[in-house]
Amino acid sequence: MGDDDLALLRLWKEKRGEIEPADLSNNLLVQLGTATEQLNQHWYEINTGQAIIDAQRRIFHPVHRWMAATLDGRVEQTGAVFEAKFMLPWAFTEEAAAEKYMAQLQHNMWVTASRNAVLSIITGGGKWVEIKIHADPLYQHLLLTAEKKFWRCVQSGAPPILFNIETPRPRLEAVKVVDMSTSNQWAELAATYLRTRETHGEHETAKADLKKLMPEDAKEATGHGIKAKRSKSGAISFEAQPPEGEHAPIQ
Repeated sequence: MGDDDLALLRLWKEKRGEIEPADLSNNLLVQLGTATEQLNQHWYEINTGQAIIDAQRRIFHPVHRWMAATLDGRVEQTGAVFEAKFMLPWAFTEEAAAEKYMAQLQHNMWVTASRNAVLSIITGGGKWVEIKIHADPLYQHLLLTAEKKFWRCVQSGAPPILFNIETPRPRLEAVKVVDMSTSNQWAELAATYLRTRETHGEHETAKADLKKLMPEDAKEATGHGIKAKRSKSGAISFEAQPPEGEHAPIQ
């Protein structure tokens, strides 16, 4: 579901028994994730007041028995899938974190028939972030199709290819207050907004008053450089007319 061809082929070879799984004992980032997992769960519980159950429980899908999920836990009060992660602070964003782990979370929700998941992240910068993810039925259907195709490749020996599915964007809670004063584009658009705010308001007020002046039985009304037209549905639109003596070009 990602964009790493080599990682996909390595996983395929592992599942076929052609190579040994990668040794992650010397991967510091992986080991930091393992070492902080209990702290992550504890931090989530004391900050949300909700308990985590079923830690490290392995669950199989009730129909597709080849599908399984080993959970970091589930939120006892809501049944949401709980996933604990450690991430480096460099260029960290909630959007990127949610996209990185979206397939895993949607898979785990599908296996456990959960409608929601919680991504609990501790960063190397001493920050804790909670991201709530909702089940996406369409993405889960495509994910299941991709997993079936991958497993057929494992059984047949045919090399798999990336599925190339756009990851759904999470609905993140708006809680940040940001300063956009360093953005040049924001500065240009803000200047345009401030410059046109008053004239735009006058324009909309004049248009509303012109609509009131147009007789109910009039199909068109013209004068002083504008033409008003009433559609069959009753909507009134305006267009500018050239001054008298000027003619529109013949088309």
